[in-house]
Amino acid sequence: MYRSALNDYPASIVPVNHVAPVPRRIRAYLGTEKVLDTTRALYVWEWPHYPQYYIPLADVRPGLLVSEGHTQRTGRGLVELHALRAGEAHRPRAARLVTKAAVDGLDGMVRFEWAALDAWFEEDEQVFVHPRDPYSRVDALRSNRRVRVELDGVVLADSASPVMVFETGLPVRYYVNRTDVRFEHLIPSDTVTSCPYKGMTSGYWSVRAGGAVHKDLAWAYDFPTRQLLPIAGLVAFYNEMVDTYLDGELLDRPQTHFSRTGGNGS
Repeated sequence: MYRSALNDYPASIVPVNHVAPVPRRIRAYLGTEKVLDTTRALYVWEWPHYPQYYIPLADVRPGLLVSEGHTQRTGRGLVELHALRAGEAHRPRAARLVTKAAVDGLDGMVRFEWAALDAWFEEDEQVFVHPRDPYSRVDALRSNRRVRVELDGVVLADSASPVMVFETGLPVRYYVNRTDVRFEHLIPSDTVTSCPYKGMTSGYWSVRAGGAVHKDLAWAYDFPTRQLLPIAGLVAFYNEMVDTYLDGELLDRPQTHFSRTGGNGS
């Protein structure tokens, strides 16, 4: 096995409360209503893994934010809670207006809960789950290194032509051709997840092995973002929850925030 005192992939190293300008136009919608439109957003890292958008209040459509009369103290300072109302839609606790910043540059900025809006766009491209981290990199590289995936001694996939996805802060993901997957051990699932870098999944599968069903261990993107086109139609498994052999060597199962769950790690 490959063993190391460190992770075998680069971690996110941006400090909490780091602030950087967003050079892209950001828009977000609730139903058909445009809630915000700005070229002056800020990236703010509330935790190291990815940033959030902070939006100038002047770039939020007037009349949509409704004060809820509550304040909170956060790591970014004192904030006032607001609901969001657009047409028939009402989203409580959808936004936090910074009224007394503890971080330079955040006074008068609004931080929206991502799920409170129906769609977010960077320029004219929709973004899913959270803002793309400008300091993260995601590469999809073709390889001839042999990859075999097993669980409880059952071979789930065996490929000599994987596509390896290297993403900052996550272990390498091995995408393999569907013809290299033993689908007799897989059970289709209704699960759908999204990724800001890859797009929306088109398929999920649970695995039957060792007399048990292990939920949502494999996924595919049939229509990924253009940057990740090499993985289109291929299948990947959670390294955290299966045994992965690379050129015959059994890899350690990485420990990530997906290790104990079967969802949203794609």
